[in-house]
Amino acid sequence: MDNDTLEQRTSDLDPDPEMRQVLDDLLARDEDITARAVARLHPRINAASSITRSKDRSRLLDEYQKRQAEFRRWRGRPGKLSGVAAASALADRDVRIAALESQVAILTASHVAMIRAVGELGGFSKWAQFYESYRSSRDQLAQLGALPEAEVESLLPRRQK
Repeated sequence: MDNDTLEQRTSDLDPDPEMRQVLDDLLARDEDITARAVARLHPRINAASSITRSKDRSRLLDEYQKRQAEFRRWRGRPGKLSGVAAASALADRDVRIAALESQVAILTASHVAMIRAVGELGGFSKWAQFYESYRSSRDQLAQLGALPEAEVESLLPRRQK
């Protein structure tokens, strides 16, 4: 098979492989995918209207724009960020995570203290009754380690043999 035949078959499968390459590059660099950006980088297309008026090119552009929107949504950040801005955003998220972890630790400790106090006053059965209808909440408190653990000992004297 000669090169002309191979190129013809490739172009039959993909009407504009150069445009696909430009779109892949824009997607990889996370630059906004627009008809103007593609026209600026495409070797044969000089105007954005050459893309928007063509049904196939317009469909391909739309497909890549949707992919980029999905990638950005999945990544959870807006488009192009400088290295400094990305580092700053990451640092802000680290601070927020640390603050939330601290809150969880404080809430866990306060729940354990409250439940122990209620238990010492003899009200643990009432507390357990209240949370019976909130089983999922009680299970989450147990997973967080917010429920005190204690061994239960019999109040009756043991019989000696």
